[in-house]
Amino acid sequence: MRLFENLTATPRPAWPELQHLVDEASVSVKILEADDATSRRTLEQLQVTTGSFLGAVVVHTGGLLIDQGWLRVYGSPGGSGGLVGADDVGDDVGPPDPGRLPDLAAMNEFPPTPEASWYAAHGLVVAHDVLGGTYALNGPHPGSVGRPGGPGEMTYLAPDTLQWEPLEAGYAAWLTWVLDGGLTDFTEGLRWDGWEAETRGLAGDSGLNFFPPLWSKEAHEDLAATSRAVVPMSELVGVARSTAAQIDGADLGPLGTFGGPVG
Repeated sequence: MRLFENLTATPRPAWPELQHLVDEASVSVKILEADDATSRRTLEQLQVTTGSFLGAVVVHTGGLLIDQGWLRVYGSPGGSGGLVGADDVGDDVGPPDPGRLPDLAAMNEFPPTPEASWYAAHGLVVAHDVLGGTYALNGPHPGSVGRPGGPGEMTYLAPDTLQWEPLEAGYAAWLTWVLDGGLTDFTEGLRWDGWEAETRGLAGDSGLNFFPPLWSKEAHEDLAATSRAVVPMSELVGVARSTAAQIDGADLGPLGTFGGPVG
């Protein structure tokens, strides 16, 4: 396995480009402070270089809070969970509690120390949105674990359908699209008047539970008639996995670990 020093010794690091995209983003972005020990262990397990966007996020950030906190992209947060290099686009943006944003390694149950034989068979959970929607980066054989798309492509578990959707883009293209405001059209029909005030104040390990649930006929017909409550994200993804199994027997696979096994 390549060591951290080798993985970061790239002639074309991706971090300057990513910082520029954040500076020019059409949505609000908060960059959380990274923890050196966590970033080292995570990068060595991933075996990607900092010439990639994934490597840059892991090494240089404790995660990203994007679009009023709607989307949480996982990195390597430290215990203090401070904000560094944060760039706000828009007015009156209050940051969620960054100290409770999970890290990529824990989310995907990485080994305590890097192991050459270990890999995430179902791909990597790299982000969640406040609805419990799960963004995953496909592993080498997505079809064998019921995931659409090709190896190294992003997929999304939609909370309103409980099905995986191919995004037909790698991690870098997906994150670039998000920073350019791609979520606006992507979330059409899933946002309500005043959603910003509800999402920007949420902790990174919490989300919004809808009743009736987003996948129900009632929510599809009239989202405004639903009620919302703040719940742990572990509850949202756990219910999504168990509900899919009950409805059609589908196994959605791992949707991320929040302090313990999910689903």
